Parts: sequence; structure tokens; C-alpha cells
Amino acid sequence: MEPGPRRRRACRPLVSVFLRDPGSGRVYRRGKLIGKGAFSRCYKLTDMSTSTVFALKVVPRGSGGGGAGHLRPRGKVEREIALHSRLRHRNIVAFHGHFADRDHVYMVLEYCSRKSLAHVLAARRTLTEPEVRYYLRGLVSGLRYLHQRRIVHRDLKLSNFFLNKNMEVKIGDLGLAARVGPGGRCHRVLCGTPNFLAPEVISRDGHSCQSDIWALGCIMYLVLTGAPPFVAAPLSEMYQNIRAGRYPEPAHLSPAARCLIARLLAPDPAERPSLEQLLQDDFFTQGFTPDRLPPHSCHSPPIFAIPRPLGRLFRKVGRLLLTQGRPPCPVTPTEASGPGEDSPHPDSMDWGGEASPSERGSPRLEVPVHLLSQGTLRSDVAGPEGSPRQEVDAAIRKLTLCLDPGPPGRSPGQPVGPPSLCIPGKVPCPHLGPPGYFWGSPGAGLREASDLRQVTHPVLCLGVLSCQRGLTPAR
Repeated sequence: MEPGPRRRRACRPLVSVFLRDPGSGRVYRRGKLIGKGAFSRCYKLTDMSTSTVFALKVVPRGSGGGGAGHLRPRGKVEREIALHSRLRHRNIVAFHGHFADRDHVYMVLEYCSRKSLAHVLAARRTLTEPEVRYYLRGLVSGLRYLHQRRIVHRDLKLSNFFLNKNMEVKIGDLGLAARVGPGGRCHRVLCGTPNFLAPEVISRDGHSCQSDIWALGCIMYLVLTGAPPFVAAPLSEMYQNIRAGRYPEPAHLSPAARCLIARLLAPDPAERPSLEQLLQDDFFTQGFTPDRLPPHSCHSPPIFAIPRPLGRLFRKVGRLLLTQGRPPCPVTPTEASGPGEDSPHPDSMDWGGEASPSERGSPRLEVPVHLLSQGTLRSDVAGPEGSPRQEVDAAIRKLTLCLDPGPPGRSPGQPVGPPSLCIPGKVPCPHLGPPGYFWGSPGAGLREASDLRQVTHPVLCLGVLSCQRGLTPAR
């Protein structure tokens, strides 16, 4: 028996290199293919008049489409255009316009040069918890904007999260997005990515805002472990696991991360946290979240250089003290640099840094200010050894004592002596640990000077700050 003729695959109509928007008259040049999905393709697009770069989403017309420039009413593409064109948010891919010809519908979108989180995970395998917090904050911001407008995305996944040149995450591809009805749910259809479907969607109860939150739990699990919580093999078994909320326990993750994943993947939608409650979870409140990410984190783990808070804290307090004395000038760079203030690693990121006034060319002191160092700033409070948070808390408490003017530094009727100088001495400091510093006068020996407003030569002691009220010399 001879085999029958092979069925030819339907060929997609070619997209022209040059495209003209009949509505605006703009001419675009189509660039390389940057992505494709089940029903559309995405190209790089350049405006020939301004050289502005966009992304072009191309959707072929189905059979039965209208003529050139006319869209079929009530079609999926038309609903996507009507919905997306009204959205304006920094964490949602911007919609710049649309037009059509006989073969295609074209959507001009914001160009995200760093591709998608799917590309990042393919190169990285897993992400660090600070990165996950950074991305989730952006996704929650964009998702809150959608939910406030009663829009459910229904297809949240890594390939729909795009990154621009500044590493800002943006939600895109709203082809399956829909508005929820009066009951808070969409049509009872089974749509979306199978691995990320919520139990209520599998049960044909319809999508809701809580279904998107379930998808965030799947995404968080995936980027932290490198594998989805529910694997589609076989499909019926995966659906059973989804309904029961049964997934492999990621024991290597932090307790806060495991707890948040369990809350997001609760089978009952009512037990899942809202977007506001999600950001108040311990995973966010007790962990470091960077303000931005370096571009190289798309292919290699970033090196987070948490700001050295003590050096900056000392410089700020030094400037504050100097404004209370005479003359009000900042400390010179060589004097203000404490231990460990060397330049950071070339790939490290120093968040929120600012140059000190001395580095910006401020005048030097007429009378030199001597910085004396003794002891250490290690905190004796309970906490992880070497924790920057504990050190900052301890430094703030000690600086509060230093900055508090307290009672006058001399007895009633006692005349003011010559200008005080700061000299090192061994004075018991019960609250501050090791011996510290006290104020004295050059001719009258040791004396008390707890009122910082009377000090003409303020000193910032790096290490143990031992300017206390009522400080008296040891006898």
C-alpha cells in the first residue's frame, strides 16, 4: 500500500522589512526575531524618523479575517489591544500603538533589551534570595495595578516577565488577560501554563486574583530551586498534586522563603495572602532587598556590597559635630577614613553611596581635628556574629549618648577654663566597654566636659564612642 501524500504545513505569511502605520504615517524597519509564542512572534523594530527602538508583536490573521486595516470584532487580539492600550505602569510593558494589514496585526510595544526572566534563569539555573525579593517587588507592584482595575493576567510565567536596560522587571503578554466579573472570577475556562495553574482553575471554578498569587508562588519556587513545584508528567498526577498543594519541600531554602512559598501555594484561595500581605511577610521584612541589580546578573550572580554603615555613619556624625563647634568645616578625607574603607570589589555594588563634602573640594579645617581610635565597634547585643544590623544598632545607641548634650559640664559658678582639647586617657566606661576618651584642658589637668556645645575641638572617635554625660577621670 503506497503512502498517501504528505500534508504540507501551513506557511506563515512573511513580515515585511519596512512597515508603515497608516494611522500615524510612521515608517518602521523590522529587525531580528527576539521571541516567539504559540500564536505570535516578536521582532525588534526601529522608527525610521526618530531611530527609537520598540518591540513589534506580530499576530497572523486567522481565516475569516476582515480586509486590510479592519479587525474582526470581539476577537482575542482586539480584546488584548483594548485592554493593554489603557494600561500605564512602570512594571507593565508599555503599549505604544497598533495597526494591521491583510495578513497581520501589529502591536508596537516597549523594547526590553535584557530579554526575559526565562533567559536569566536559563543562564543562571537559580537566583539568590535578594534577587528574588527585588523581582517580586516589581511584579507585585505591576500585579496590584492590574488587580485594582479588576484585570487577571491568567498566564504569569518567567517568559512573560521582561527586563529593560535598567533591570526593571515588567509584566507583558496580556493575550490571556481578562476582566473579572461581579463575583470576582473570569470565564470558567482552562487556560494558561499547566505547571502554574491554580487548583480552582483546574476544578473549572474560574480564574481570580488569587489565581495570579498562586502563580507567584510557583514562580518563586522555580527561581529559587531551578525546578517548578509541580511537574507535568503525567498530567493527571500533576493536577492531583496541585489540588492537594503537594510539592517537594525545598529544604535548602531559608525558613522565611519556605514559609512564604507554603502560604502562596495554599490550595484554598482564601488562605493565600493578598499582595499587600505578601510584602509584609518575613521573607521581605527580614531580608536584604537591593534597590537595583547590575546587568551582569543576567548571566552571573551579583556581588552585593551592603553599605559599610559605620564609616558613613561616622562621617555624617563628624560633620554634625563639626557644625556645632568652630570652625564648621568637614573632616579631611584622610582623617575620616576608618578601617575597612578601601575601595570595593570591581563587580560589587555600593547602594546609595554619596561623596563626602571633603571629596567634593570643601575647605580644610583651620585648626586640625585629630581622630583617635581605641577599641572596637562590635556590638555586645545578641545576634549573629558580625551582623551589620547589630553593629549599626549599637553604634546608634552609642552615638545618641555622644550627641545628647545632657546637663552642663561644670558646676554652678565654676568659671569656664581655656579651650578644651581631646587627649586619650584611661577612663572607666561601664556602658561602652574598653577605656575611651575624655576632655581636658592643657593647663588645668583633667576635667569634665560632657556638654558638647562647649567643645571647640570636637572629635569623632572611630571604634568605641565614649563621650558620655558626667565623664570624670579615674583616680
